[in-house]
Amino acid sequence: MRGVRTEIRIGGTGGQGLILSAKMLADALAAGGKRVAQSQTYEPTSRGGFCNADLVASETEVDFPLTPAIDYLVLLDRLAIKPSWPLLKPDALVIADTRLCPELPAGDYRRYHLPLSRTALELGSERVTNIVALGALVALSGLCERQRIEQAVRAETPRGFLDLNLDALAAGYSVRAQADAGGAAINIGI
Repeated sequence: MRGVRTEIRIGGTGGQGLILSAKMLADALAAGGKRVAQSQTYEPTSRGGFCNADLVASETEVDFPLTPAIDYLVLLDRLAIKPSWPLLKPDALVIADTRLCPELPAGDYRRYHLPLSRTALELGSERVTNIVALGALVALSGLCERQRIEQAVRAETPRGFLDLNLDALAAGYSVRAQADAGGAAINIGI
């Protein structure tokens, strides 16, 4: 990410906490010295309609805050595939939930099909799928240091949910480790 513009999209449906997780990532990147712009798009339906949260990060000034060429895509629902797919750069990193995005189009990208929502359910609440995904994204991409994303999660999480969100973040890192060990579907350039 050194000296270049990096574009990130977290896509899914309204109510999945996409905007919150993007804000946490933006805070972690900014704490690490990056310049960050964050934007979001959502349908008029606040819950259940298409939603995405985009980030642009750079070491220099961000001159255009939108994401016309995505480097990192996190998919938490199949509704986000169609509007996001044409924007993928070749060799982009795509992280998709196995349960909510069971099939992805072919293309020149690195795909990690991970049990994000299933992991959140095992932790006790599907509501933390976004935080599991955030942990997996940071672990797979190296976008920021783990301590910075943990600090951002601590700062943005209500006290009553802090332990659950920290467990979800750690589970995201563990899902990444399982992927490296061959425990998740990983297809590169299919």
